[in-house]
Amino acid sequence: MTLYAELYGEYRSNGELPLVFIHGFGCNASVWTPVRSLLSSDYPVIAYDLPGHRFSIDAEGRGGAGRMAKALLADLENRFPGGFHVAGHSMGGAVAALIAMRAPDKVRSLTLIAPGGMGPEINAGALERFARAVNAEEIEASLRVMVSGDFEMPRGILNALAADRLRPGALQAIMETYNAMFTEHSSPVKAQGVLPLELLETLGMPVSVLWGEDDAVLPYHQMDRLPPTFRKIHLKDMGHMLLDECPVAVADLLRETLGIPHPRVSVF
Repeated sequence: MTLYAELYGEYRSNGELPLVFIHGFGCNASVWTPVRSLLSSDYPVIAYDLPGHRFSIDAEGRGGAGRMAKALLADLENRFPGGFHVAGHSMGGAVAALIAMRAPDKVRSLTLIAPGGMGPEINAGALERFARAVNAEEIEASLRVMVSGDFEMPRGILNALAADRLRPGALQAIMETYNAMFTEHSSPVKAQGVLPLELLETLGMPVSVLWGEDDAVLPYHQMDRLPPTFRKIHLKDMGHMLLDECPVAVADLLRETLGIPHPRVSVF
């Protein structure tokens, strides 16, 4: 089975390089909709379902972030040989960073949003509860710790995630991905695998990192470990689910990075 991807805008080989969206653990390409809707509608965008998720459930690359990055990179190099910009959230941030380290000549900018793999600390219990949730109510309850304050996840997102869990093999696939996040010798306290920071330091493209100060899944102080050349932005009163909690901040950062103008607003 091939990777599933949603394409928006119009890509021309001699025009603007596309923006790649990579979602986090247990989600799918649609979680980027709040951010994408705030960008110029004609800018070329490709949003993937990661291997083991939704329509890519049986695609090559199931398992950990390294396998996923390899699968996405092969597809991207085939689609867009001239290069691309990459943005990833949470586990998708780890995948995005790995793609940039493996193909620094192809990745023109890298935007990491509360990325995984930047330090060993991780709320494994919260992620396991999310992985085992099988309906919208259980998913909503598991996500409460991942957002800040009284923010409520949109019902449409919850229903879409619940529908994903009903797909044949979905629960097995998400637990396979969950188990691949952690180092083999991290019991009884689970620690996530950490990306090679010495390779991150070699990246020459612009790299921006956006992190919520109230992130209860991946502590935002992990950002301090990242190279000083990275642009680092932390957001007060924001949790882990930044694509939903503050899509405007994410879209503003992407527009600034890529030089995308604000969408035109019609005046009647």
